[in-house]
Amino acid sequence: MELRRQWFGNVRGDILSGITVALALIPEAIGFSIVAGVDPIVGLHASIVIAIVIAFVGGRAGMISAATGAMAVLMGSLYRDYGMEYLLAAGVLAGIIQVLLGVFGIGRFITFIPKPVMTGFVNALAIIIFMAQIPQFVGAGPAMYIVVAGTLAIIYILPRFTKAVPAPLVAIIVMSLVAVWMNLDVKTVGEMGELGSTPPMFHIPQIDLTWNMFMVILPVSISLALVGLLESLLTATIVDDMTETKSNKNVEARGQGIANIVTGFFGGMAGCAMIGQSVINIKSGGRGRLSTFTAGAFLLVLLVLLGDIVRQIPLAALVGVMIMVSIGTFDWSSLYRMRKIPLADTIVMLVVVGIVVATDNLSIGVGVGVVLCTLHFGWKIAKLKVTSETVDGVKSYEVHGQMFFGTASHFVNHFTPANDPDRVVIDFSHSHVWDHSAASAVSRVKFEYYKLGKQVEIRGLNNESHATIEKSGLSAPSGH
Repeated sequence: MELRRQWFGNVRGDILSGITVALALIPEAIGFSIVAGVDPIVGLHASIVIAIVIAFVGGRAGMISAATGAMAVLMGSLYRDYGMEYLLAAGVLAGIIQVLLGVFGIGRFITFIPKPVMTGFVNALAIIIFMAQIPQFVGAGPAMYIVVAGTLAIIYILPRFTKAVPAPLVAIIVMSLVAVWMNLDVKTVGEMGELGSTPPMFHIPQIDLTWNMFMVILPVSISLALVGLLESLLTATIVDDMTETKSNKNVEARGQGIANIVTGFFGGMAGCAMIGQSVINIKSGGRGRLSTFTAGAFLLVLLVLLGDIVRQIPLAALVGVMIMVSIGTFDWSSLYRMRKIPLADTIVMLVVVGIVVATDNLSIGVGVGVVLCTLHFGWKIAKLKVTSETVDGVKSYEVHGQMFFGTASHFVNHFTPANDPDRVVIDFSHSHVWDHSAASAVSRVKFEYYKLGKQVEIRGLNNESHATIEKSGLSAPSGH
């Protein structure tokens, strides 16, 4: 029932949004092919196959996957040094790695990415999408600005009157007709590169199955697999938030792997989820798997049957759509939230944005952001407070904070066995013993008092803390 709803619960909206995405995919696929150094048809075939396959096996309905820039930059050197067949083999191996990671539950680790990192990731991508459109304006005449302005006007004004048809689709069609009718001097899709008109064909990569070949493609495949999964799972999380629905991240990881394996056998480069196209899909009304399938299938139709028409689409219209995507993707609320959230979170978000925009590398920015958040968290919980008081000849120590390897030595320094009375109580009611280092610290303190013939009573250990000490073989009587 759920699968039927994902496919046929929004037929009209999914088909129209899928068509819109297909049109916007063309310059992206060609551009990413150029980044990788391969023929445009390689990126187009990859986008067709990946979108169609992921519609069936992905874990996030309505998300668009195709050839992407994040993946393209990783495979350029392999193509230059070893050729197309090695590039296809690397994509297949990357897919196998992604399937294995999905089977082993890698999807749950997306929950480890903190909110400031997610916000930084989204804002950085919005900036990158916008900056990628700027080169199209270099040397362009007034017609370029007119078409872009017209596209944006339709996108933002049309929904006030009707939402029956996706505004971006109407904008592309109308501005294409205007450009052709008025013979405007604007660049067209056909000027980006040769589209070709052949559909993807089954092709087994022609490589020698040797250890040397495997070691050549393995590093590239690992990079493709990890970057592809990172971008796909982050995009899935963003689409979850936009649609207020949930998705299975492990199924998505396996689906991305299967799609990359299949595209490798159909002459396409490896790919992953695309946040820009996914935003276009969602904002155009796409919600189900049919929208993703339609994007791939209609791109195939455009390539094989409607190539002459597609070549006449002005790039300015597609630039206008992508500017809309960048505006819609940016988390504008994060700007005024800066005054309310902790300074450390704001710094992390800005660092992630800066690194991703400067390096155009998603994985580095997100990785640095996670490390910074982890260090900040570790600094916060590594604060241990131990207070003491002596009543009727009994000295009581009260421990506040987390007991783990980072606070174990600090804990020991709070005690003065030589100067304390014969009876000592250590209260852990406001603490938690997490690991062997902490358990050893407790045992060490007890032993120091024991050597002086003094009694130590441990109180307030919760069940987990008591179990940690017991498992460590460091028996600690408790008063709980």
